[in-house]
This record gives sequence, C-alpha cells and structure tokens, in this order.
Amino acid sequence: MTAFVLLANGFEDIEAIAPIDILRRGGIDVKTVSITESGEVESSHGIKIKADTTIDKADFENGSALILPGGYPGYKNLGESAKVGNVLKDFYQSGRVVGAICAAPTVLAANGVAEGATVTCHSCAIETMESRYNYVGGDVVCDHNLITAVGAGLSIDFGLELLAALTNEATVEKVKKGMELTIC
Repeated sequence: MTAFVLLANGFEDIEAIAPIDILRRGGIDVKTVSITESGEVESSHGIKIKADTTIDKADFENGSALILPGGYPGYKNLGESAKVGNVLKDFYQSGRVVGAICAAPTVLAANGVAEGATVTCHSCAIETMESRYNYVGGDVVCDHNLITAVGAGLSIDFGLELLAALTNEATVEKVKKGMELTIC
C-alpha cells in the first residue's frame, strides 16, 4: 500500500511531515512527490526537503492515497498545477483516499473535484469551499474517500484518520500507543 504526499514550494511543514510519520509507523509506504522538476522542495518556513520523486516520474497507478498539505503559498502552487489536478481527479474518481488539510481543500475546488462533498478547512478558505461544498467546520471530516482537516494543529489527527482509512483500528491504536497519544 502506497500513499503519495504532493509537495509544492511553500508547503506547511507539520501538515506534510506528521502524516508521513504516522503512516510510515503504521506500515504504509509513503512517497514524497515534488510537483516541480526539481526534487528539492522548500517549506513555508524555509526547510528544504528532498522529495522521493517528482510528479513527472512518479508511478501513481497503484497508489492507495493522495495527500495534499496546506501552507502558503504551497496550496496555491498545488491548485495552479494541471498535473496535480489530473492526479487528484484520478485518485478521487477511482475511490482511492484523498486527504487535504488547511487550505489545500481549495485544490479540490480549483479542479472541480468532489463538489458537494462534506468538508472542513482553514478559516482562510471557508468562503471558497462554502460555495461548492458542504462546509461543516470541525477538526477532521471524512466523506467517503475524502478526508479534510482544519490546519497545522490537527496534523496528527489528520494523519491518524488517513491511517484508519488505509488500515484498521488495531494499527491506529498501535501507532497511538507508540507515540504516547492518549487523547485523540
């Protein structure tokens, strides 16, 4: 089982790294994917990460999940990429897990994906999401194969919900225990 995390320059550090960490602890093969030709991506806080691959070289065919971190201008860069839009549409329409946190749900809107779905997002993106989605607020919201979360402070909860969608409750509990998480 493979999960892909799309990284654009300006991604929010914890919104990408926390889910990667949690999924890997749960036995999921996680691949980081730069959406540019460069394998190096810079976070919104100036941390440079070498992605496992680039969007042009990634083999998404057997992927189980696609994860979109927020962060500024990361989510804008994701939303402006036609390649991201194509991959996102394919994952969602084929029933595979799609996760978007913070303002990254706007990438769905930019590509006409999952319109009418129940979502949450960062407060800066509510207006965009309310017009075409059932915005309900909340920390982490699941609607079929779509998982959305409010923002950086919910990155661990987001990661755990992604893990639950890909595995089972026993795996989630094992990961939580190993991380000393007693409240989630």
